[in-house]
Amino acid sequence: MHVVNVRQLKSNPSTALREARDDMVIVMNRDKPDAMLIGFEQLAGVPDLVHVRQAMAVSLFKDRLVSVGSAAKIAGESLATMLTRLSRLGLPVVDYDDQTLAQEVATAAAWVKPALRDASPVPARS
Repeated sequence: MHVVNVRQLKSNPSTALREARDDMVIVMNRDKPDAMLIGFEQLAGVPDLVHVRQAMAVSLFKDRLVSVGSAAKIAGESLATMLTRLSRLGLPVVDYDDQTLAQEVATAAAWVKPALRDASPVPARS
């Protein structure tokens, strides 16, 4: 087990993170244990680690601390799977104001029209 104080953690967090990959790191605040860092590799034996990662990813996304892509990486799943998970939980994956939404719709429409015009017709089945 490694021990660091808050000042050491602030001045060099990468050292604490590296140490957490191999062993627990206890963060001391005013000579009292305040937090514990554990690397994901150390949690490999936890039966529901997949669910822990998924829940953490959803929570971080919900609190707007990470993007959808980052949440997918945290959960260890594809972007499509994360988008489906968030949708099933009723969490919006985009949050536009009215003006930005109108611009996005106009941009999408501009892309779709040429694609539809250039598409060759599908032959009818006999």
